[in-house]
Amino acid sequence: MMKFLLLASYPDSILKFRKNLIIDLQRKGFDVHVAAPNIKDNKTDLELFNTLGVTTHKIYLSRTGMNPLKDLFSLICLFFLMRRIAPDFVLCYTIKPIIYGVLSAKLAGIKNIIAMVTGVGIAFTDLSENRLKGYVKSIITGLYTVSLKLSSKIIFQNTDDYDLFISLGIVNKDLDIAIVNGSGVDLEEFRVSPFPLGLSFLIVSRLLVSKGIREFVEAARILKKKDPNAQFTIVGWVDEGGDSIKEVEVQEWVDEGVISFLGRLDDVRPALVECSVFVLPSYREGTPRSVLEAMAMGRPIITSDAPGCRETVTNGVNGFLVEVKNVESLVSAMQKFKAQPSLISIMGKCSRALVCKKYDVKKVNVQMMKGMGIDTDPV
Repeated sequence: MMKFLLLASYPDSILKFRKNLIIDLQRKGFDVHVAAPNIKDNKTDLELFNTLGVTTHKIYLSRTGMNPLKDLFSLICLFFLMRRIAPDFVLCYTIKPIIYGVLSAKLAGIKNIIAMVTGVGIAFTDLSENRLKGYVKSIITGLYTVSLKLSSKIIFQNTDDYDLFISLGIVNKDLDIAIVNGSGVDLEEFRVSPFPLGLSFLIVSRLLVSKGIREFVEAARILKKKDPNAQFTIVGWVDEGGDSIKEVEVQEWVDEGVISFLGRLDDVRPALVECSVFVLPSYREGTPRSVLEAMAMGRPIITSDAPGCRETVTNGVNGFLVEVKNVESLVSAMQKFKAQPSLISIMGKCSRALVCKKYDVKKVNVQMMKGMGIDTDPV
């Protein structure tokens, strides 16, 4: 039986974004292994992995930070893991798993090494003039360039990220590259639901500045003055990123009466049921899964005219595209649903139609497996 190793930076992402892919790979006869930091620490997650029938491996890998000794230790540990498992295919995604996973797999003599770029990270979205950040970006760019050129195949989740990496010289057109429609969404799990009474806006995101959280709150502050009954809700959690927003700041917004905060939810569907319009004013994404889930449940979308986000919305059809970091643009889009409530159901139906056509996880998994060089003919 052929072995497939999936390497990620945290366990939650495997269960949330790759579960369907794991099942499809198993149907193809693969013995699937998954590796991530702290993967055995959460008993609930571990039970889910066991139910899926995959073998789990806890690895030492820090998602953030640039400590060369720690990263070298991670590389060595990953090398020995690769040698021990001896997988036929390795799939790495997010920055550090790509950089160190690809290098260790190459050193271990793995033949099929796939790097999947699910987004470019804060190093590429922060355009501020800062010498230290510029230095960090140059290091990441150099490591990315080496790792991706050592990959046997590269998968991008949108054309903007591909074009950016081409322009920066990180990849070139001679490499074996595929572009897929994000991670897809399970249309059976996320079904259309009725809309709530009243107007309510929801954002589901890590608590990062680059996700447009503060723009969402400022827009809510402005609209609350005009329509006190409008509801604005954040579902999110504190992240380790350099642009993280602390919960104390979120609590200040709650105390002010501007937003409701539900924290982290294992199942976002109840929150989606209670919203009229889904909002994600992010500065840049791979392809935002939260948006796809909202679309699958028949919600209109307001998101940024930015890489990874703009692909999910046909402006004026299933929602509106707004300017990045522009509160006035966001407020204007929100007000359109207040002025013309019928747009909510009309655009919601268009969202569901678009996600069925383009982002069905079954179709996306076929794209991914083809990109990895795996036979997709029926077993």
